[in-house]
Amino acid sequence: MSAITTIRPALVGKLNERQVLRVIQLRGGLSRAEVARESGLSAPTVSKAVASLIKAGLLEETVATELARGRPAPKLRLATTSAQVLGVTIDVVHCEVVSAGLDGALRDDAITVPTPATYPELLDALEGAAKTLMARPGVATLGLGVSLPGLVDYRKGCGVLSPNVAITDNHCPAADLTERLGIECTVLQESHALCLAERHYGLAKGLDDFALLDVGAGVGLGIMSGGRLLKGRSGLAGEIGHFTAVPVGGRRCGCGNTGCLETVASDSALAWLASQKLGRAVNVDEVIDLAKSGAVDLRAELREVAGFVAVGVAAVINLFNPATVFIHTPLFEIDEALFDTVVGRARERALPPSFADCTVVRAKGSKRQGAVAGIIQHLTDSVAPELV
Repeated sequence: MSAITTIRPALVGKLNERQVLRVIQLRGGLSRAEVARESGLSAPTVSKAVASLIKAGLLEETVATELARGRPAPKLRLATTSAQVLGVTIDVVHCEVVSAGLDGALRDDAITVPTPATYPELLDALEGAAKTLMARPGVATLGLGVSLPGLVDYRKGCGVLSPNVAITDNHCPAADLTERLGIECTVLQESHALCLAERHYGLAKGLDDFALLDVGAGVGLGIMSGGRLLKGRSGLAGEIGHFTAVPVGGRRCGCGNTGCLETVASDSALAWLASQKLGRAVNVDEVIDLAKSGAVDLRAELREVAGFVAVGVAAVINLFNPATVFIHTPLFEIDEALFDTVVGRARERALPPSFADCTVVRAKGSKRQGAVAGIIQHLTDSVAPELV
């Protein structure tokens, strides 16, 4: 018997499991018969795939409360009470560890830790928070996703250059946490994580082609094309924040260059402008609180930052011709009208046919959801890769 003949049944079985899992991810709780109808697979094939997925901890059974007649048929759903995944977000001021079921719904148990000064201290803090959430009785933790700012080399699973969280440079947090926690871990660049969050749990459900501009401490870009993230050769695509926006006299960026877009179009840019106005250093969280409370009039500074955010939006529209551009930023929490200002200025800068072909939307997803979406996708892909 050839190797191909031996391998093929196993591969077909895994692809069937992937199909069953996908149907339940899209439709929610279904009986085996309903899964068979939706997937086009035979009843015995569905039963075999379901048994394997339950054994792996990805699915669980519940009993329907009532039926018109006869005994209630067990319903299959993504594991939510018997299993969980964890998500980690690493950011400038603080990091978060959250838990969720395999349906991606975040639980109200997030643990926030200040971002420490060194990488070993970061690992210690994340390990401690993760173990606290893993201690939930009767719940298996299947994996953990890390949302990491800066450049992430997916071939190595490591941070390469993070202008705003430099302690992660040349480190591999997913591999290091796998060793410490004994569970499967994966890392995603934070803008890519946001793309997954928006596609699975936000306003991009059903969309295969869109862009997401992430305006936070830095400026990043995620592109979903044909249902797949555009990552580049090694995962370094999307660093729009390091396009030169101010070629002469620009402020020094954390990447070492001067005049980068993120030095003028980010919440850290707003914090820098506010610091100049107040005559003292303020961090991002403080400046947002000051602006929202009205304690400091930062309307002029907000308009300046919004103008450069619009430059980024127009560049994305002109470069990629997306059907939709989502913008994720805490700046819109300061002033709801700021979104319309950004869209209006982007319209002035983008090529008219390209802008007319695109919708600009305020993103709904979060980096916490992105980290969770990343590990759920990783676990799903571990069953069998998606065929395209």
